[in-house]
Amino acid sequence: METSLLSLLAACLAFVGTHFLLSHPLRRPIVARIGEGPFLGLYSLVALATFAWIVLAFRAVPAPDLPGSGELGWAAATLLTLVALVLFLGSLSGNPAFPDPKHAAQPPTEARGVYAVTRHPMMWGFAIWALSHALLYWSVRTLVVTAAIGFLALVGAHLQDRKKEALLGARWADWEARTHFWPRLGKLLKVGFPLWFKAFALWLLASILHLILAGIPAGILRWIGL
Repeated sequence: METSLLSLLAACLAFVGTHFLLSHPLRRPIVARIGEGPFLGLYSLVALATFAWIVLAFRAVPAPDLPGSGELGWAAATLLTLVALVLFLGSLSGNPAFPDPKHAAQPPTEARGVYAVTRHPMMWGFAIWALSHALLYWSVRTLVVTAAIGFLALVGAHLQDRKKEALLGARWADWEARTHFWPRLGKLLKVGFPLWFKAFALWLLASILHLILAGIPAGILRWIGL
């Protein structure tokens, strides 16, 4: 196996591993020692450092080296990326799964918007983004990174449920009973036009930046000659 690919694997393991360690077994003892604010700074610094390692290692691996899934794969990836953005943007408001230093987060009384789709819209946004890029079957380096992101998102969502159950007890158990871990994608039709519009605008911007930064036309840009 090439040294560059081994470096990418190590970077992905570091990114995923430190996320899990700092989010779960190491969080409480470190917070008790240095405080919540410094811990969040440390968490962010480690995340940025390991992600930067992924970016540098990713660029060092030769690509493309797989045949690709053709136009059908690109069309599927395009649509899935838009869905991922709807879930991600919708999760930025009123998300009871966000960390709460006071352990006082109160789940909503009713699952609305993207929370009617899944109680972990942000995590599923990342997972669907990972799936969309894996479907392209473009390169080994892409499969390595998307597998790491998808694993982190879905296992992280499961562990998030366990943590919230311990912190909030019956309140989170009731929220789990009224929501779904696995997304009900049909309910995306009911999240509202404003959210879909924002997601489409960001999706279009991301497609343009993808062409500028990576030199690869993504989304509809692939089919309009850019």
